[in-house]
Amino acid sequence: MSARISCDVAVVGGGLAGGLIALALRRRRPDCDVRVIESSARLGGNHLWSFFASDIDPAHSWLVAPLIGHGWAGYDVAFPGHSRSLRARYYSIESRHFDRVLRRTLPREALLLGREVTTVTPTSVQLAGGGLVEARGVIDCRGAADLSTLELGWQKFLGCELELTEPHAVAHPVVMDATVPQLDGYRFVYTLPFTPTRLFVEDTYYSDTADIDTPALRERIALHAARQGWQVERVVREEAGALPVVMGGDFDAYWRSGGEGVAKAGVRAGLFHPLTSYSLPDAVRTAALIADTASLEGAALHELLHGYARRTWRARGFYRMLSRMLFKAADPEARYKVLERFYRLDAGLIARFYAGQSTVWDRVRVLSGKPPVPIGRAVQALRGRT
Repeated sequence: MSARISCDVAVVGGGLAGGLIALALRRRRPDCDVRVIESSARLGGNHLWSFFASDIDPAHSWLVAPLIGHGWAGYDVAFPGHSRSLRARYYSIESRHFDRVLRRTLPREALLLGREVTTVTPTSVQLAGGGLVEARGVIDCRGAADLSTLELGWQKFLGCELELTEPHAVAHPVVMDATVPQLDGYRFVYTLPFTPTRLFVEDTYYSDTADIDTPALRERIALHAARQGWQVERVVREEAGALPVVMGGDFDAYWRSGGEGVAKAGVRAGLFHPLTSYSLPDAVRTAALIADTASLEGAALHELLHGYARRTWRARGFYRMLSRMLFKAADPEARYKVLERFYRLDAGLIARFYAGQSTVWDRVRVLSGKPPVPIGRAVQALRGRT
């Protein structure tokens, strides 16, 4: 059935970036008529997003706080030659709760779920079946554009939320446990203790390929659980993904590939940390930026977001260089040494790194001393030679 809908802002994609934009506009500009167009029946997909408190500007806490489901006062890391506990507030957002908050906050008519999109312009969205959404401005948040325009490695994973028969003894998140066998690149296990008997356990790889052998990773998670002495009663939820780790590329070509002249946010705008693949901090900053901008017209939104994404890309050359070092200078089975050395550095430096706000002195400190990789290959990676 053909229908025509008019609104102020149309957000295409109801994932993290799109959902945060809709929430920010609802809070800051309640008179703004927003429509969120999502192909699936739920918002946020099947995801878990985690972040450090220092990743988020305190001025933006109003946007994030209602979404948080779990929080901890510190976290642990473990490597073959070094283990450490760090004091840093760490939080997680579950997509199930994300979906509930959006449905509770936004008017029912704002959510166009289960709707496929055929064409996006700066001021309109054509829906499959003949429907049309006309807006003052459109923001496309549908995930990655043409990744072939970028030079990439991959952070790929399988995560399982486990319900145990008995309480576990994990007090804090284990952000990286690299004491496991190093397979398919840099491998580590990531663990979040949700309740005394519920854990999220993720098997993660910094790999040259995006291929995920799901059955093999399930077996490795089960083996890890057994080694910890955990008796698994059931698997509550499973999540798999392959996130881009950026070593270089053509930002302008990537932006154009996502839609000429169309405002974009999230991964589609290239707004994610080049080495960690974290997208939540950028998604929060982008949503706040849009909520406070003077004009929501299509051309103005494109200029605003293209400018912001391009400045962010230029500012993050250091992280792309480190990605090159990780993937090009280190043998796959020795990549863990780069992170092991990094986690011996100052806690404040580590926090600023994750937030994408490393200072000049942070960068000097990260690069100083003997590199944990062959020197010749490290020099080539630092110069961008591949």
